[in-house]
Amino acid sequence: MTRIYFGTDGIRGTVGQSPITPDFVLRLAHAVGRVLKRTEAHPVVLIGKDTRISGYMLESALESGFNSAGVDVVLLGPVPTPAVAYLTRAQRASLGVVISASHNPFADNGIKFFSAQGTKLSDAWEQDVEAALKEDPVWVDSSQLGKSRRLDDAAGRYIEFCKSTFPTEFTLKGLKIVVDGANGAAYQIAPAVFHELGAEVVRIGCSPNGLNINEGVGATHPEALVRAVAEHGADIGIALDGDADRLQIVNAQGRLFNGDEVLYIMAAYRLERGQELPGVVGTLMTNMAVELALRQRGVQFVRAKVGDRYVLEALQAKGWLLGGESSGHLLVLDKHTTGDGLVSALQVLQACVAMRKTLSQWLEGVQLFPQVLVNVRLESGQDWRNNARLAEVTQAVEAELGQRGRLLIRPSGTEPLLRVMVEAQDASQAQSCAQRLIEAVNCS
Repeated sequence: MTRIYFGTDGIRGTVGQSPITPDFVLRLAHAVGRVLKRTEAHPVVLIGKDTRISGYMLESALESGFNSAGVDVVLLGPVPTPAVAYLTRAQRASLGVVISASHNPFADNGIKFFSAQGTKLSDAWEQDVEAALKEDPVWVDSSQLGKSRRLDDAAGRYIEFCKSTFPTEFTLKGLKIVVDGANGAAYQIAPAVFHELGAEVVRIGCSPNGLNINEGVGATHPEALVRAVAEHGADIGIALDGDADRLQIVNAQGRLFNGDEVLYIMAAYRLERGQELPGVVGTLMTNMAVELALRQRGVQFVRAKVGDRYVLEALQAKGWLLGGESSGHLLVLDKHTTGDGLVSALQVLQACVAMRKTLSQWLEGVQLFPQVLVNVRLESGQDWRNNARLAEVTQAVEAELGQRGRLLIRPSGTEPLLRVMVEAQDASQAQSCAQRLIEAVNCS
């Protein structure tokens, strides 16, 4: 069954346009509620949100939809996406719901779900919900309607969870940290976590007004963090995105460390502590230098499709713990069930404090390969898969790069674009190979 509404990370779109309208969201919650009641007599659902102004409207619609199906609702208020995953498990709830469009601008919003175990739900579950959406609603009797309440100190409970992932024998005292909350869900929580662990905290992107989430700040705009670290003479800077499930890190010299490098640091720290680390999962976009560095240390490396759900699936299939994306969406499965920007940041800070190493020292000998990524627009009906010239050039480029580089050609899932990526130790070679591939695409 082809999914109509669900994408790779829930349902997302522009507010006021289908499907992100209050009437659809009410129907969605009602359908989800009916699916839950097939296996549970009295389901309880937690709802959290980021700081977008549309969150109020969508929260009300979700609450009404669930209540109309006989499902109780617990409102968390503005909390990070991974907080909803944690609290769903901690509260023994039936389902966690997040109202967020993550790193998108404020005019977008979305709905995503977590299971009772705090994990993303299966394709089969999403298909059940889509099937229920096609059915007429069945309103329960007044005596069976769901109730709603707010969870006291949801933010504080999550703060304590984050702190619990940082060993008590270590402290952040003596560190000045710039924390960029992206004017999003972690605007109060993130500064509190680092402050309570002993750091001197400088806040930026922690003044949401409903309209400024991700606007010029956060993980998608790390230049604001770079400036703030320099201005305040900080030791390190940490930027989250709007729902705080991904991060970017900057050192005192203004050097930006992406998700690939952060993943390597977390892996290297475990190796130096003598912990077993059979393998790490990246994606098709993970820099080849990280793969080679891990393999040299005896760690297997597997690539999943782009998207944290695919990284999680690969980790679960292998029984491994560490994985992530270049964007800074990282999974540490012995600490949390889902990607968590704060937990990931604390893992890196623990590595630096425990081993008395800087970020740059952790990455000595790991030089990222230059990557050239180009989006090539496809004409209507253009059959790039059967392009003989592209196949010929692809084969030639692969032979030229050998073990010193790689290429990736994949279509966009949302636009008529072909994404061409070439990675090589030599930047000019990467650029030259990419140009040849682009010309071959345009020959069809």
